[in-house]
Amino acid sequence: MIQNKWVEISHDEVLQFLKMGKVAHVATVDEEGYPYVIPFVYVYERNDKLYLHIGNMRESHFWSNIKQNPKISIEVSEMGDLHSGKKYACQSALVYQSVVLFGQVVRIEEESRKEWLFDALLEKYGNPEWTFEKRGLSNYA
Repeated sequence: MIQNKWVEISHDEVLQFLKMGKVAHVATVDEEGYPYVIPFVYVYERNDKLYLHIGNMRESHFWSNIKQNPKISIEVSEMGDLHSGKKYACQSALVYQSVVLFGQVVRIEEESRKEWLFDALLEKYGNPEWTFEKRGLSNYA
């Protein structure tokens, strides 16, 4: 059971939420200790692995942070309804669901696993009619 002080959701609900989510906000920390958050598309596998598509970002703030410290935090959320306050606007509440994960980035080096990831990303986000050649994957993580 996963919980905070307001809501409890089951492990199966967390897995389903991660499977259906669209954007993962990934937090890293730079060499000066500043947090850095950037959105990525992703695929979640039931074996407790979340695969981020970070593209060709070898010379980026994100990769610089990961090189020095591969630890990350990931947040996936979905906004729900806005509930009106009883008397004042400041008593209104935005309902949303979110899952926060902690882990480390491991770069995929195996070509067949990269192909699997791209196929899974296209299945999740793309148009089923699209087709692509399977070359040039070594430039992507």
